[in-house]
Amino acid sequence: MNGQQQQESESEHFSPYRHDGKLYGFVCVVTGATQPVGKAIVSELAAHGAACIYACSSSPSDDYAGLAEEVNKQWPSTKVIGYPFKLANEEDTLGLIDDVLNAWGRLDVYVTSSGLLGPSSITETTPADLYKLFEANSMAPFFALKYAPPAMAKTTPKGSYPNAAPKDHAYGSIVVVSSVASTYGGCWGAGYTMTSHAALGVVKAGVATLKGTGVRINCISPGQIDIGVDLKGFDMRGLSAQFPPSSLQSEEGRREIVGLERAGMPVEVARTVGFFASSFSSYITGHNMVVDGGASVMNPLTIPI
Repeated sequence: MNGQQQQESESEHFSPYRHDGKLYGFVCVVTGATQPVGKAIVSELAAHGAACIYACSSSPSDDYAGLAEEVNKQWPSTKVIGYPFKLANEEDTLGLIDDVLNAWGRLDVYVTSSGLLGPSSITETTPADLYKLFEANSMAPFFALKYAPPAMAKTTPKGSYPNAAPKDHAYGSIVVVSSVASTYGGCWGAGYTMTSHAALGVVKAGVATLKGTGVRINCISPGQIDIGVDLKGFDMRGLSAQFPPSSLQSEEGRREIVGLERAGMPVEVARTVGFFASSFSSYITGHNMVVDGGASVMNPLTIPI
C-alpha cells in the first residue's frame, strides 16, 4: 500500500461518519464523570472506541484512578484521564480545553452531565440557591457551547498517542445531559425547572450559533433514573400531593407513573450519549431526547432520581 492509499484508508477508518458509529481517535470530555450517570457515559464512549476521555468532576478527592481502572479492564485502548475542575467556572473550563489541545491536538465530544436538585419548595428557595442551580445546571452547558467549538474546529495530523488519528476537517458533538424538567413544570422545585429549561435553551440557541462550524449540539432529558439515592431525607414540601412523595420511588409507584413501569438505569442514558456522539446522529442537532420510560407523556409529576 502506497502513502496516499494508506492516508485514504486511515481517513476512512477514523471518519466521524463511520457507518458503525465508532469513535476511533476521538478525544472526549465528560463532566460529572464520577457520578453514576457520568461513569456510565465514560464507559459507553470507551465502548465506541474513543482514544481518550477526560473524566471531569468538581471534587479533587473523587476516585478517578478507580474509574480509569474499571473502564480499562473492558476497554484497554481508551485512555481515561481524571480531571478535577470547577465545571461552572470560565477560567477552569478554558484551562481544561487548553490541556486537552496541548496533549492531544484535538477535541471531538464534550458532554456536560452534572446537575443539582436544590430545594423542592419555592418558599425555601433563596436567590443564592437559584444562583447555585444556574451554575450547576446551565452555566456548564453555556461554557461548553462558547469554548468547545473553536477547539473542535482544530485539525491535527496523526499523533503518537495510543489509538491516535488524524483530524482533517472540523467536526464535533456537544451533548447536554439535563432532565425532563427542561420541558415541563411537574418535576421537583421551581429552581430546578427554571435552570433545566435554561440548559435546553443553550442547546436551542446553539444550533444557529454553530452554523458553519461542523459542530452539533443536542440535549438528553432523563426522567427517573435509579442512581441509588433515597429521597427520604429530602425536603419535598413543594411537591404536589397528587402522588405521595413516599411512593414515588417505590416499585408500585413506578408502575403507576412510568410507561415502562420501572426506573431507568444510568447505562440507558449513556447509550443515548453514545448515539449523539457518533455518526448515528450525524444529521441531528438542536434535539431534546427525553429518556424517561414514557412518564412525562402519561403524568404531570415525576422525580429525577
